[in-house]
Amino acid sequence: MASRMTRLLSDSRDALFTMIGLQAVIWSVQVVNWLDDYGLSQEFGLRSERIGDLPEIFTSPFLHFSWDHIAANAWPLFLLGFLSAYRGMKKFLLASLVITMSDGLLVWLLESPNTVTAGASGLVYGYLGYVVLRGVLDRNVLDAAVGIVIAAVYSTILIGVLPVTPGVSWLGHLGGLIGGLAAAFLLRSRPAEQRAPKPAAAPDSPGSALLKQLDDLGL
Repeated sequence: MASRMTRLLSDSRDALFTMIGLQAVIWSVQVVNWLDDYGLSQEFGLRSERIGDLPEIFTSPFLHFSWDHIAANAWPLFLLGFLSAYRGMKKFLLASLVITMSDGLLVWLLESPNTVTAGASGLVYGYLGYVVLRGVLDRNVLDAAVGIVIAAVYSTILIGVLPVTPGVSWLGHLGGLIGGLAAAFLLRSRPAEQRAPKPAAAPDSPGSALLKQLDDLGL
């Protein structure tokens, strides 16, 4: 129990520092982007159906179009990212990759041509889906309770996966949510296989040992 608690505290510390670092990167990029009149968003944001824009799947989550845009994403990203990461960084990084790919590919495939999409909201929706479903699938009481609270608090943002708000990439939100749910399923904890202990073999008697040697010799 003590070792498990120590590992949880270590993973929580890593999760906290990771999210602080991610926030530092996103806000630093925003300052440069703002000084460049959001030229970075135009250049490295994601445009649909352009093969050459596929790498922008990985750059667009770090870019925003205004201070209001980044402020709306910052706190949900920090909170949900921490809750996604505190039980292990390896699964968190894999989940982030699945979410980013799902978010970006759905936008790339289905968004209107020449529309530039950027922002961390796809990650926000992805982490939301990941945390909620992970708690259920892993049968973890704490995670399940946290998931229920998060689902209740952020239930109003789920309307963001519908095409009801002009200028908002609902496809990115939907793609992120799908990726988060998929990651929770793919990375779910599996119970350790219960292996029945093999019965100890009785020690060979001198006679049985001799018979075994003769059998090995083909006699």
